[in-house]
Amino acid sequence: MSPPSTKLCARSGAAGARAVWRRLRRQHPRAGIELRYLNPLELLVAVILSAQCTDRRVNEVTPALFRRFPAPGDYLDGAPGELEGYLRPLGFFRQKARFIRGTMELLLERHHGRVPNRMTDLLQLPGVGRKTANVILSNAFGLAEGIAVDTHVRRVSRRLGWTRENDPDRIEQDLLRLFPKRDWHLVNHVLVFHGRYVCRARRPECGRCLARALCPSAQPPASGG
Repeated sequence: MSPPSTKLCARSGAAGARAVWRRLRRQHPRAGIELRYLNPLELLVAVILSAQCTDRRVNEVTPALFRRFPAPGDYLDGAPGELEGYLRPLGFFRQKARFIRGTMELLLERHHGRVPNRMTDLLQLPGVGRKTANVILSNAFGLAEGIAVDTHVRRVSRRLGWTRENDPDRIEQDLLRLFPKRDWHLVNHVLVFHGRYVCRARRPECGRCLARALCPSAQPPASGG
């Protein structure tokens, strides 16, 4: 499926985005974060682990991980290689273990072992980018500082003609201009759900999409025999 044309993108302003948004919200009334966590620290670790990995796989690993390492200091006091052993089923597990240890060190040094609730502080933690920070601020603290742009949000936004950008930060800025701040939290969840379960990278199920009639990238319905 090719990205929307310049003409189609230009026609898709805030009013058109809101019309599509209403349909997508209706299609995904239970959209929300699928990572399992009980507190901000667990969410921070889970989001770091979710890079280039599915939430489902992360959720398979984290119950035992969180039982063994309930506090920042526990991640630093473990035996050499112990953390890697828990993360081995995930991709890039050695790098993620380094990120987690570095993050725990900074939490203890600068934030009394607590996850900070400011974007500038979160972005200083190893393995935390703007997408990760947005997820934490929104879901752990209820703060709307932006819209987390992952691979699903990027794909759906481009197919709908809401952006022509490839860079996640620029895509986020385009989305922020289209939606009021009160909707930023749900925009992320609904677009993730839509990209994960309907508007897939391969073989998108356009026939199931409630916004199909408004989508510039929708595939034509299959002709009858």
